[in-house]
Amino acid sequence: MSLYASMNTAISGLTAQSRALGNVADNVANSQTTGFKRTDTNFVSYVTRSTAGVNQPGSVAARPDYTVSVQGTVQSSDNPLAMAIAGQGMFAVSSATGTENGATTFDARTYYTRAGDFGMNTDGYLVNGQGYYLQGWATGANGAPDRSNIGPLRVDQSVYNPVATSNVNLSANLPADSTTTPANASIQIYDSLGRLHAVDMTWTNTGTNTWQLSMNIPDDGSGVTTRTIDVNFGTAASPTTAAGTIGSFGTGTGLTGSAAVPGDPATVTFSADFGQGAQTIQLNLGSFGQPSGMTQYAGTEYTLRYLRQDGVPQGSFSSVSLSDNGDLTVNYDNGESRNIGRVPVVTFADPDRLQKVDGQAYLRTTESGEARVNDAASNGGGKIVTSSLESSNVDIASEFSKLILAQRAYAANTKIVTASDELLQDTINMRR
Repeated sequence: MSLYASMNTAISGLTAQSRALGNVADNVANSQTTGFKRTDTNFVSYVTRSTAGVNQPGSVAARPDYTVSVQGTVQSSDNPLAMAIAGQGMFAVSSATGTENGATTFDARTYYTRAGDFGMNTDGYLVNGQGYYLQGWATGANGAPDRSNIGPLRVDQSVYNPVATSNVNLSANLPADSTTTPANASIQIYDSLGRLHAVDMTWTNTGTNTWQLSMNIPDDGSGVTTRTIDVNFGTAASPTTAAGTIGSFGTGTGLTGSAAVPGDPATVTFSADFGQGAQTIQLNLGSFGQPSGMTQYAGTEYTLRYLRQDGVPQGSFSSVSLSDNGDLTVNYDNGESRNIGRVPVVTFADPDRLQKVDGQAYLRTTESGEARVNDAASNGGGKIVTSSLESSNVDIASEFSKLILAQRAYAANTKIVTASDELLQDTINMRR
């Protein structure tokens, strides 16, 4: 057995324990880093010669053992845009490279991270604490996420354009026991500029199971002052229609009623001009022969059950919110909201083989497998937990135990080096 071989083996042990100590130091230093994954140490032995009669000292090497797939503790956060993944998977993110013509440019590579401490920057992008930009699917024209392309999600902070009223849904009961007092009601509608206008409605009993609906719009510039239409209820209008429900529409002036087909929608259509041209509005009163919408049942007073119109005024950007399925929604101060994208979860066949880069991020490698982009909580991916963060998966107590073992093993290897050196010195002194 060579004394030099013994010394070399001990030196390899010192190197291996130094690397193990380095992994421990890295883990402890990042024990409070969001989304950090610890690195354990695997020791691998290398054999010089090993037979039934001889075993020559070899060496040892320290290999990193990554724990990307090991879940950290999910903790709540005050940040409404913070996200954590409960289960397998990662967020897809981009790295900014600069600006061009005032627009942010990005590295062509896609990075992956578990650090979900995202916030919105001045340009409307969602950026985490390490400077990575969150990627996702933008919402298409049909309101569904466009899964054909993934890219940085950007929040449009412009105003919500006003929407002119085109439909009004009304559900109420006309008092069958009151034949003299008209029932008055009012509807608020928006024009194309987001201005609010009042529509005054009056229901007047004109006979058995028959009412006249009158509508007046004070600021209508079309020149039409009064619009009327007869509304027939129950068997007086149709023997097959249930009592108390709309059976048909009669004569109308400025108001057009839909054809009386049992089960079909009972609608009244009219138009008004608020300075931007004719605006057509449909008043939805339920269905013919169905006890929904407008009814006529016992009572002496008009009872409103439901009234809603689909117009909205102009709205300014208010906030951004995230849902558990990853939908990113912009909220406006007019009460409206708009879904602008969805955050997917990316999984890999072997996430521990991803390439580690700065900022708790990773790059795909051949060994990790292809990136599989799916909705949260599907195809093996974890679910998204909003207003939460995943802490480091480092256990301080365990790291201190590793520290003690590495320290003792290092010290033991130094003893081997010292002993080998002394034996070599004794060998050299033999010639004296």
